[in-house]
Amino acid sequence: MEFRKDEPVISLSGVSCASSDGALILDDVDLQVRRGECLLLMGRSGSGKTTITKCINGLIPSFEPSLALEGEVRVCGLDPSSCEMHELAELVGSVFQNPKSQFFNLTSNDELAFGLESRGVPVEEIEGRIARTVAALKAERLLDRDVSKMSGGEKQSLVFASADIAGPDVLVLDEPTANLDASSVEALHDEMAAVKAQGKTVVIAEHRIYFASDLIDRAVLIEDGRVSRELSPGELAELGEEEREALGLRATDPDEALSVTVPRAAPGGESVAGGEPKGLELSAYAVVRGGGPVFEPVSVFAPTGKVLGVLGENGAGKSTLLRGLAGLERHETGDVRFGGSRQTRKERRRSAALVMQDVNHQLFTDSVWNECLLAVGGRDDEPTRARIGETLSRLDLSDKAQAHPMSLSGGQKQRLSLACALLSDRRVLLLDEPTSGLDFEHMVEVARLVRGLAEAGAAVVLVTHDRELLNRCCDGVVELGVPAGKGAAR
Repeated sequence: MEFRKDEPVISLSGVSCASSDGALILDDVDLQVRRGECLLLMGRSGSGKTTITKCINGLIPSFEPSLALEGEVRVCGLDPSSCEMHELAELVGSVFQNPKSQFFNLTSNDELAFGLESRGVPVEEIEGRIARTVAALKAERLLDRDVSKMSGGEKQSLVFASADIAGPDVLVLDEPTANLDASSVEALHDEMAAVKAQGKTVVIAEHRIYFASDLIDRAVLIEDGRVSRELSPGELAELGEEEREALGLRATDPDEALSVTVPRAAPGGESVAGGEPKGLELSAYAVVRGGGPVFEPVSVFAPTGKVLGVLGENGAGKSTLLRGLAGLERHETGDVRFGGSRQTRKERRRSAALVMQDVNHQLFTDSVWNECLLAVGGRDDEPTRARIGETLSRLDLSDKAQAHPMSLSGGQKQRLSLACALLSDRRVLLLDEPTSGLDFEHMVEVARLVRGLAEAGAAVVLVTHDRELLNRCCDGVVELGVPAGKGAAR
C-alpha cells in the first residue's frame, strides 16, 4: 500500500492501553517515527516499551483482544486494528527476544523462505531475495543449517534475516540482544546497520542500549506508559552515570558495558586437594554427548560464600554445564565434589537449585504465590508466608502475587524463577542468564540478592553474558571453551 512520503511511517496519537483489570499500560502516548529513522525505546521493565512495539506490529489488538486500546495508530498508512494482518505483515517485520518463538521449519533455508512462500511468491524471486539479503547482511554462515544445532546468536541472526527477506518497510525488535554474547551482539549490530543503510525504518525496544548507540537517530524514554523524554544520540551519550542510573538505564558506552574486572577463578583439582574445601569443586568435569565432550573439561573451585561467573560464546555449552551440575545430564566425565565429598547425580538434584534461561520450563502452578509455596515444599505457616512476601517485595513482584505465572512479562518470569530458587534453601545455586531482559534497577537488585545468598553460605555458579552483572556480584570468572574440531555446542 502506498502512503505519502511526507507523513510519518509510524504514528501513535493519544494511544492508551489498559489490561482487563483496568490498569493502564500506555497512557496517552504520542509518537511519530520518520521514514528511514532508527528509533530506540528505552526505560524500566514494565514501562510500556514492548506494548508500543505490539501496537506497531499489530499484535495489539489482534492477538491480545483482552487489552483495551484507545487512540489512533497508523503504520505505513494502515490502521493495525482494522486492516488484515497479512497486509500489515507485508510491511512490518518483527524480531522477538526469544528466536525459538518465531521458527516454523527445521532447516535455515526453509526458514528464510517461509514468509515469502506463505505469500505465494515465485521460487525464482524467493531464491534471489535470499541471496541478496544474505550477501547484504554478510550472513552466509546461516545457510544450509539445522536450526536445532545453531547457537543462540545464529538463531537470532536467522530470525532477523528472515524478517528482512520478506521486504518490510519497518522492522520492530523487542530485546533482540537479551540472550546474546558479545560477538553475537556485534553481528546483530552489523546486520542492523546494513538494513538501516537500505533506508528502512527500525524501532528497537532494548535495555542493552550500548549496542545501538551509533545506529540510532533518536532515543525515547518511556516511563509509566508515557513518553517522558526524547534524546539525540549525543544527549544519550552525555548522560552522567548518576542521572542514567536514576532513569533505570544500562550503560551507554560499549567499553563500560563489555569490560570484565573480575579475576580468574581458582582452579579445582590439585589446588584444593588434601584439605576439606567448603564449596563446589570440579575436576576435569565435562558433559559427554555424541561420544565426545560438549565443552573443554573444567577444573575450578566455587567456594561457599562466593559467586563464580561463567563466560563463553553462544553455543559453548554453558547451559549444559549447569544442567550437568544440577544432575540432569546422563553422561559426564571427571568429578563434582561438595565439601570434599564426591556428589552423585542424584545427590546434586537434591542439593542444587537451577534457574534455567527459558524459565517457562519451570513455572507449574496457577499463581505467583503458589509457585513460591511449591519452592518451599508446600509449607504455609506464618514465618514462611512472611519470607515469601519479603522475597516477592525485593524482586518487585508483590503486586503480582495472585497473577498467573504465564501472564507475566519475560523479566517478571525471570525474577519469579529466581525468587523460587532463593526460597528453596539449596546449598548450590545455579543461575543461567538471570538478568535476561532486565533493566538496570532489577539487574542491581538481582546482583544484591545473589550476593546475599552467597554470603548466607551457598555456592553460586552464574552463567551470564551480562558483564555489568558479572562485575557487580561475581568473585571469580571462568571461560568455557569448545573442544577442538567441534562447532557450537548445545
